[in-house]
Amino acid sequence: ELGGPLRIAQLAGQTAEQGPTHFISFLALLSVNLAVINLLPIPVLDGGHLMILSIEAVIRRPLSLRQKEVLQQIGFVSLLFLMIYVTLNDISR
Repeated sequence: ELGGPLRIAQLAGQTAEQGPTHFISFLALLSVNLAVINLLPIPVLDGGHLMILSIEAVIRRPLSLRQKEVLQQIGFVSLLFLMIYVTLNDISR
């Protein structure tokens, strides 16, 4: 059950109606969730940068600029498709 910006706004509104404690708890959960997602090994995200650094440490040489560009483009396209998917999923609800 993925939710995009529309679902997040809807849930934020629902939790805000329950009071400030629930709303702040929701914001904290959302923040932790985004931090975990940011650490996924997708090249555009921080976890992807860590993955590239790990690969370079294992092979003991830096990846070429072209290889890094291709990885970044793959990661960007993956995130773009994920954003489109969750937005369409929100709209279809």
